[in-house]
Amino acid sequence: MERLFTEGYHVRILDRSSAGCRNLASVKGKFEFFQGDFLNPADIEKALEDIDFVFHLVGTTLPISSNQNPVFDIESNVVGTVQLLQACIRRRLKKVVFSSSGGTVYGQPNRLPIQEDDPTNPICSYGVTKLTVEKYLQLLYHIHGLDYTILRIANCYGKNQKVTGAQGAIGVFLSRIMQGKPITIWGDGSTTRDYIHVEDVADAFVKALTQSSKYRIFNIGTGVGTSLRDLLDKMERITGIKPQVEYETSRLVDVPLNILDSRRAQEHMGWRFKIDCETGLRKTWTWLTGKEAQVVGSTQ
Repeated sequence: MERLFTEGYHVRILDRSSAGCRNLASVKGKFEFFQGDFLNPADIEKALEDIDFVFHLVGTTLPISSNQNPVFDIESNVVGTVQLLQACIRRRLKKVVFSSSGGTVYGQPNRLPIQEDDPTNPICSYGVTKLTVEKYLQLLYHIHGLDYTILRIANCYGKNQKVTGAQGAIGVFLSRIMQGKPITIWGDGSTTRDYIHVEDVADAFVKALTQSSKYRIFNIGTGVGTSLRDLLDKMERITGIKPQVEYETSRLVDVPLNILDSRRAQEHMGWRFKIDCETGLRKTWTWLTGKEAQVVGSTQ
């Protein structure tokens, strides 16, 4: 959001209630808020008036919850998105930038780091619906010329992240460390992910607006994997607090390894990540606590 203002864009946000904008207090008064329902075509039409670009970040499910009710996942995400895209076509919008999931659309990878042209075999409904939306974007571009860019984003974290839910390991873990509460790890802690800071993701969205290469799908990650055990070790060094950890049985929706190759974004979109995991953890801890993070002991 802040990046769009610095680039000179007028911003309108569609959400069901203003409560979703509480984390935007620092830019209050700089954006236009439109209260409406993503699944209501009339609300979508009104929200798109005099708009040139759409960032599609709406999501009604999480990977773990999506398998519990895949029909709801389809109805609320795929159907809602197709209605949105049809409205974009009618209003001749210039481009849609879609927030896809680099962590779920690929499923179990054949190689690491994962490239955009590698097989996509998601093992949760969340990943299936993200991939389905990608296919509709491709279809509607072919039929109607609706321009689009898809960002397959790794595990995003940082300032203003929700820290009380079931998604977003870094925010949730640091919040529980701050409160002295135990952290739940599904499996033995070897699950490895590519963690990308929100400032780098915001930069990718801004660059996606004007990218005009032959490619339309881009991985947005660091290319560096961090296991949950390593993540907890880094957090202990930065916070000076030893996390309390409870281990539970691994979940079927979690692939063991997910690391993204983002060279396409570097070469064709002019984007590269700038904030490594340890720096990002310090920034997130400072945001949560209001205190500067400190590194305790060796970082090796």
